[in-house]
Amino acid sequence: MWPVARRRMRCLFLIRSLPFSSHSSSSPSKPQPPRSLYNSLPTLSALKSSPSFPPSISSPAFRAFCSKSGGAMASSQLQNQDYVSYLTQLEAAEIDETLMGPLGFSVDQLMELAGLSVATSIAEVYKPAEYSRVLAICGPGNNGGDGLVAARHLYHFGYKPFVCYPKHTPKPLYNGLVTQLESLSIQFLSVDDLPADLSKDFDILVDAMFGFSFHGTPRPPFDDLIQRLIYLHNYDQTRQKSPVIVSVDIPSGWHVEEGDVTSEGIKPDMLVSLTAPKLCAKKFRGPHHFLGGRFVPPSIAQKYNLHLPPYPGTSMCVRIGKPPQVDISALRENYISPALLEEQLEVDPIDQFRKWFDDAVAAGLREPNAMCLSTTGKDGKPSSRMVLLKGVDRDGFVWYTNYESRKGHQLSENPNASLLFYWEGLHRQVRVEGSVQKVSDEESEQYFHSRPQGSQLGAVVSQQSTVIPGRLVLHHEYKELEEKYSDGSLIPKPKHWGGYRLKPELIEFWQGQPSRLHDRLQYSPQEVSGKRIWKVSRLAP
Repeated sequence: MWPVARRRMRCLFLIRSLPFSSHSSSSPSKPQPPRSLYNSLPTLSALKSSPSFPPSISSPAFRAFCSKSGGAMASSQLQNQDYVSYLTQLEAAEIDETLMGPLGFSVDQLMELAGLSVATSIAEVYKPAEYSRVLAICGPGNNGGDGLVAARHLYHFGYKPFVCYPKHTPKPLYNGLVTQLESLSIQFLSVDDLPADLSKDFDILVDAMFGFSFHGTPRPPFDDLIQRLIYLHNYDQTRQKSPVIVSVDIPSGWHVEEGDVTSEGIKPDMLVSLTAPKLCAKKFRGPHHFLGGRFVPPSIAQKYNLHLPPYPGTSMCVRIGKPPQVDISALRENYISPALLEEQLEVDPIDQFRKWFDDAVAAGLREPNAMCLSTTGKDGKPSSRMVLLKGVDRDGFVWYTNYESRKGHQLSENPNASLLFYWEGLHRQVRVEGSVQKVSDEESEQYFHSRPQGSQLGAVVSQQSTVIPGRLVLHHEYKELEEKYSDGSLIPKPKHWGGYRLKPELIEFWQGQPSRLHDRLQYSPQEVSGKRIWKVSRLAP
């Protein structure tokens, strides 16, 4: 028996960076570098005392007042009916001072978390198979540093990033980021190197030019780069596919609180807010708004009455609001894969399956042994469900279940079934058809007692597919059994529980290809000189 390794994939999601603001005279004794290094940064004291705070934006000029911070009272309803807070510039600056002071965050730490959250948010929506070419346009301050970090992570996520970094910041932190990217052979492009039409060479454009601490009108070459992104959006309205724009925390050129006041600014497809959204995010109309920065301490959340959406599981980024409405009929992916050729196949389909299964495990796919089992009873009505492969050998594919379940009854009436494995990350499927029989009691007994105690107790408690009055019934019976066997004594395997083995009579290997011209190679048995061999046929997709 070739045992199937059970593997759990650890999902690394993003942490969105916290804001960095300037230090006033009341800053803690251990000052940190300001978040903006492009123009001089007004102190928090100056911001509070300024009669024009928050600053206004003159009509055609671009002025961004954006931050990596948290705190605010404004709220909008989320999909789950919770409320999310939006930060004013003053609140962002106050939280920034706290983070960079008594809470002990450093610039490089927050920048790393920020860039990672941007990269992961991108990977949540735009898969590298279709959106591989990324241009990160980085400004000279910390927002640009976030973009540099994001480019490094995107490289490791399987994208092909390029970086446009016109104004290098002469600081060790930024020099280190550049060195890291150069060590990965990530190409740096000057503004002159950029093509006139960005849509031809890039699939994703990361806007990491200016953050909340920038003030004033963008100077060359950033004014031109902003205009290019604006023009690209307007020009690409008639194109079937155009590059997507991802803005870091705040779209460059937007007012931190009022947003795109002229309605002529950048229109990003994705906005990745950091720590908490700024007020201008209320004006964001793109399809994808993400929040990163799962490290806001309770003290800050309470002080500023922060309402932030819960992060799922161990994820460090979370979608804000409802996912975009989609036309189901338009959902499709154009698979890009190496050709699957007859001469590449193993002679025996079990060997070929093992080869592909090992590829799925090596790729870190979640539960590569998950398979769809389809059965029919004497009434001819099919039913399908997901089960887990627990072994494969020359005799077939093995799984375990309750013999008195619906699938068990159907298999007793019609001992034929099909299995389907789908490995989305590799664009692969394997279909298996054949006859089914129970494995030996000894084999079932051995596997049953190899399972964790909780799984053994669950198999005893659950009368699978029968109607029960409620969930509490299961938990009550489980607790009773858990107490009964708390001394570690052997748990008897239920007589109605055991394994099945499907003996393959047909196996098809499917590899996704562009324009739906998929590769389908099917193994079927033949008798040649009294010997059973496998014949390979190519099927039309």
